[in-house]
Amino acid sequence: MSDKSVLLLGATGLVGGECLKLLLSVGDYQRIIVPVRSPLPMAVQDPRLEVHPVDFEQLDSFAGLFAVNHIISCLGTTIGKAGSRERFRRVDFTYAYETASGAAENGASHLLLVTALGADASSRIFYNRVKGELEQAVRGLPFQSVSIFRPSLILGDRRESRMGESIGKTLSGLLGFAVPDRYKPVAAGDLARAILAIARESRPGFRIIESDAIRRIARNIAV
Repeated sequence: MSDKSVLLLGATGLVGGECLKLLLSVGDYQRIIVPVRSPLPMAVQDPRLEVHPVDFEQLDSFAGLFAVNHIISCLGTTIGKAGSRERFRRVDFTYAYETASGAAENGASHLLLVTALGADASSRIFYNRVKGELEQAVRGLPFQSVSIFRPSLILGDRRESRMGESIGKTLSGLLGFAVPDRYKPVAAGDLARAILAIARESRPGFRIIESDAIRRIARNIAV
C-alpha cells in the first residue's frame, strides 16, 4: 500500500462521495483525511479514513489536517442552497481557496480541483465567474501539479433535487446526438475515476480536463 495521504473536501456531496467510495476501494493512499461540515451520509469503518468535523470559518485551528500529499477539492453549493450570492461565494471560492492554500503551505504537491464547464473569471454569469476566479487564484499557489476538472452536467443521485439539472438531463437525452462531447453530461462516478487517474500520474504543471477527456480517462483507468 502507498504511504501517501490525501485530503478530500466535499465528501458529503455527489462528486466527493463518489471520490470517497473509490479511494476506499483502492490502495493509493494510506491516510484519507475528510473534513466535514455535516455528517457523512454513509457509515464507513476503515482504518485509513479520518473524518474531522471542521468549522470552515476557523480553518487556522485545523492546520494540522493539511499536511498531505494530495488535495482533492469537490466543495460546491448552489445559490439557492447557500441562500445568497455572498454565501455561495464564501463556499465555492473562499473555503475552496483557503483549504487549497493551507495544503500548499504544508507541502502538498498536487491539487485536484473540480470547477465547472464555462469557468471564466471574466464571465458575466456569476456562477462561472466565481469558478473562474478560483481557478485563477489557485494557479498562484506553490503546488507542483494543479489539475482542474471542468465537467458539464454531472449525473448521479443527489440528496437534493436541482431543477436545472433535471431539465438538462431531459434535453441531453433527447438531443444527445447533436451535443458536442465537451458539453455532454458526465457521471459522478466517471469524474471520480478520472480524478484518481490524474492523481496517480501527478504530472507537473497546470492542466484543465473537460467532460470529453474526463469520460475518456475514466474508461481507461484500472481500479
